Amino acid sequence: MPTSAEWLVFLGAAALFALLPGPGVLYVLARSLRGGRADGIRSVVGNGIGASVHVVAAAFGLSAILATSAAAFTVVKLVGAAYLVFLGVRALLDRSGPAAGPGPTPKRGALRQGILVETLNPKTALFFLAFLPHFVHPESAPAPLVFVVLGLIVVTMALLVDLMVAVFAGGLSRTLLGNPRWRVRERVVGGLTMIGLGGALAIAGRG
Repeated sequence: MPTSAEWLVFLGAAALFALLPGPGVLYVLARSLRGGRADGIRSVVGNGIGASVHVVAAAFGLSAILATSAAAFTVVKLVGAAYLVFLGVRALLDRSGPAAGPGPTPKRGALRQGILVETLNPKTALFFLAFLPHFVHPESAPAPLVFVVLGLIVVTMALLVDLMVAVFAGGLSRTLLGNPRWRVRERVVGGLTMIGLGGALAIAGRG
């Protein structure tokens, strides 16, 4: 486990990571504005599950494949980008109303999409792989166990920030959804945001 001094560095860096606006926060924002607070919270939970998959994979060395194999990284990156673009296009074409969201089943769709979006983001895997080993000391505790514990702390801090975004944006969505013009603008902005995230992921490198 980290030393006392390392805990301060670790928690400070994890808090900074959680507060910086990234693809996960933007995705939760788009889903919350599109489907309301409940949809946003399901997206947050989905993001958390997807990020936890990366933590476990990195702890047992699976994420190292993405770090060392350009082909594996590119495949995962492009699949994730294509899925985000698909969700964005679907949101743009959806005319069934704001509560439906970019998917056939609002309740399960937001959770499932959140899991897939985060799991298919190789940058998350590389972050854990680059950040957490600095605080793991195999001589004091089993490395995989410490890796998972520290990773879940990072995920939890990020989820708290995402949850605040979902609650705020979901409440704002409820206030504005009665305006037909807002519904159209929200659908366009939400769809374009997801398409933009997909495009950013597609051109992202491993550095």
